Amino acid sequence: MKGIRGQHLLAASIMVLAGISGCQTWNPEAGLTLPSPHYLRHPPQYIPPSPQYPLPRETAALEEALAQQPVLIPQQPGGGLQ
Repeated sequence: MKGIRGQHLLAASIMVLAGISGCQTWNPEAGLTLPSPHYLRHPPQYIPPSPQYPLPRETAALEEALAQQPVLIPQQPGGGLQ
């Protein structure tokens, strides 16, 4: 009789602990435990939209450097010093 009563107590305590903790699933990609009782209380994280081209400053610097280069005029074949 004591064995069955102990098993019932163990089962009841497991059910109480499961009810208190909730159903939680570990998501390794996000590093979160979802759903947890507190994740709805946190504000969402804002991620601003990306620009069309991710390197606008580098492009501007390259275009400026290209504009500052001297223009080289190619010589015609066979025309050298006469």
